[in-house]
Amino acid sequence: MIDNKTVLAIIPARGGSKGVPRKNIRELAGKPLIAWTIEAAKKSKHIDRLVVSTDDEEIAEVARKWGCEVPFIRPSALAQDDTPGIDPILHAMELLPGFDYIVLLQPTSPLRNTDDIDSCLEKCINEKANACVSVTVTDKSPFWMYQLSEEAMLEPVIDSKQPVLRRQDAPDVYVLNGAVYVASANWLYGTRSFLQSETIGFVMPKERSYDLDTPLDFLIIETILKNDMQIQNS
Repeated sequence: MIDNKTVLAIIPARGGSKGVPRKNIRELAGKPLIAWTIEAAKKSKHIDRLVVSTDDEEIAEVARKWGCEVPFIRPSALAQDDTPGIDPILHAMELLPGFDYIVLLQPTSPLRNTDDIDSCLEKCINEKANACVSVTVTDKSPFWMYQLSEEAMLEPVIDSKQPVLRRQDAPDVYVLNGAVYVASANWLYGTRSFLQSETIGFVMPKERSYDLDTPLDFLIIETILKNDMQIQNS
């Protein structure tokens, strides 16, 4: 609970991942991928109820083993490749009503920690915002990005009247990192999206903003986690 408001956290984890088959329960640095998110969320000082939404019995079993509630099995119709990401969240909200705030935690962000979760929630409440999502500074500035015309001419993505010639002169630009999404439940029911014009951003450091989507991502993130564990144990 935060500011006398109740909080439901949802971890969506379908069984049919394509880029890395069975990635949600694939071992990463000694534990299933989904376990990293479960453990971080269970340490939150604000989350009142934590659930996994999945269509897969094996994922459900692994989630329960790591101490997370799986109160229902998601219908297969809500676990297809073309299922909008918000649909499983709205489904969980309908089955588990009565919460003031919703937190979406994707298992593909295993480097996100408990403080990131709680700080994003706190920013949403303190700023009196309807929604707050985590972002990080991009190292690929759109001020140096181009599209190619049919004649292969370079066309700037951002048509600036005063071109930015030096990197240090370019303004910071942020991208979603997929780690934490927070919204007022009533607002989310109405908008059906965490991302609206009034959504505010919570900035996370780049080293905790990796989004796992490919086998190479697994290798990179596992290296980071193992290195962190060695430092903690030294």
